[in-house]
Formats: sequence, structure tokens, C-alpha cells
Amino acid sequence: MDSPRNATVPCGFLLQGFSEFPHLRPTLFLLLLAVHLATLSGNLLILVAVVSMPRRPPMLLFLSQLSAIELCYTLVVVPRSLADLAAPSPGLGRGSPISFLGCALQMQMFVALGGAECFLLAAMAYDRYVAICHPLRYAAVVTPRLCARLALACCLGGLTVSVGLTVAVFHLPFCGSRLLVHFFCDITALLHLACTRSYADELPLLGACLVLLLLPSLLILASYGAIATTLSRLRSPGGRRKAASTCTSHLAVTFLHYGCATFMYVRPKASHSPRWDRTVALVYTTITPLLYPLVYSLRNCEIRAAIRRVQGRWCPGQTQGQSL
Repeated sequence: MDSPRNATVPCGFLLQGFSEFPHLRPTLFLLLLAVHLATLSGNLLILVAVVSMPRRPPMLLFLSQLSAIELCYTLVVVPRSLADLAAPSPGLGRGSPISFLGCALQMQMFVALGGAECFLLAAMAYDRYVAICHPLRYAAVVTPRLCARLALACCLGGLTVSVGLTVAVFHLPFCGSRLLVHFFCDITALLHLACTRSYADELPLLGACLVLLLLPSLLILASYGAIATTLSRLRSPGGRRKAASTCTSHLAVTFLHYGCATFMYVRPKASHSPRWDRTVALVYTTITPLLYPLVYSLRNCEIRAAIRRVQGRWCPGQTQGQSL
């Protein structure tokens, strides 16, 4: 029989969030709000900067899509978490209710955006491969039409895997308190509530990890293997450094994204600790999207120039003063 606490949410779950830390809730709200606003501002600035450019190189088109994904990625999770932190504390061992359908939709969108980003990072690695290994053919190979097709394929790939994974997870029987020790409907938290103990129930997650993590990572490794071989053949150290510098931003973002995703999801269910997973999820849903615009704006000369042009339109007097 269901407990009385379950009877209050017969068709949904309870998101515990950070309700066991009532004294820290105001501080967490302010910190999370500041990081969220900074993330939105940084990614929006990159989007506006790229759109305002008269000629947009393919890499910047991919970068604008990455910023759009990060915007949606944070909007799926953070506003709900801010609303829960702003609401009165539900008390220890309780949480804010979320419907079964709302939880499934949040998880599906989160996985779809994360999967699209995995595929997009592989497409960006291919762009770097063609630019460095076949520079004379770059304009003929990496065309705007190819970029559009790759961008669409990334989104459709993430959407397809997310729908299959969501259907598989929400067909599992859930029992117990229905209390998710998390601030959003993450896969690991939902699997922790599943009544089954069979490893067969983790096969959908394993399959999704193979498609979203292993396949793109192999493509990225193959691209950078070819790039490393090409760079080793360059006689000019300056040319080698210049070519390698175009890859550093992409490599930094790739390590951040794949490192967090691998740590979180490529583990058996028995090794998951709900509270530890919640802490790590707080980092990769708030901090890493904030770092991406910083990494690209600091390392990419075209992005820095585009951002200065946008700032010049918004604050012409300040820009002229800086240029004198």
C-alpha cells in the first residue's frame, strides 16, 4: 500500500531540492539566480554577436547553436529550481510536487538537449579536422548547407534518443515515497526510485550512453587523431601553435561536457549516491553552461571582435572612449 505521503501526489513525484537545508535556501537562491542571469547574458551575447556578423564562418554557426542549446538547457532546469527555493520550505523529508507528465517532459528535454550537444561537439571536431587537415578544400566541403544539415541531425539525434530513453524509464514500476532526492527529474534519481533490482532495467540508459557519449567521442578522437598527425608534420612551430590554438576552446568544452556526463551516467545503479549526484548535477547544470561563453569569448578572436561590435552599438560612447 502507498503511504499517506504518497497519497498527496498519486500521479507524480516530489522534488526534494534543497529542503533539508532551510537556512541555506536564501543564499542558494541568490547564488543560483546570479549564475543563471550570467549564463543567460553570456550565451545571449554570443548569439547576438554571431547573428550581427555580416559573414559567419561555419565554426561560429556551430558556436551559436551551442549557445542556443545551453540557453534552453539551463531554462529546462534552473527556473523551476529557483521557484522551489523561493517558495516556503516544505520541511525535512518533503518536497515540491511535480506531475508524472511534467517530470517525463523535463527529463526528455534535458536528455534531448544534452544529446544534441554531444553530437554538435562531434560536428565541431569535424569542422576543425577539415580546416586543419584539408585547408584548401575547407570552403568547398564545410558549406552553409552542410552546417544546417549537421545542426538538424544533431537535434534530431538527441530528440530520438531522449524519447526512447524517457519511454523506457517511465515504464518502470516506481515504489516507496516517490521522493526524488534531486532538484529536477534526472535519470539517476528516477532509477533510484525504481522498484526493480535487475540490471536489465539499466540497459536503456546504457544504450543511450553508447549512442550519445561513446559514438560522438569516437568521432572526436578520430578527428583529433588526424589533426595531431597533420600538426606533427608541420615544420613551422609558429604554424603548429596557430593551428592548435584554434582547437583549444573546443577541446576545453568537450572535456567539460563529456567528463561530467560520463561521471554521472556511465555507472551502475548501485554506485549512485542521490545526494552526491545532486551536488554534481548542480555543477554541470549551472557552472559549466556559464563557463562555455567565457572559454569561447576568451580564446576566439572573431567572437571577441563581434562582441566588441555589439557592445559598441549598445554603448557607443564607452567604446569610443576605450578606443582612444
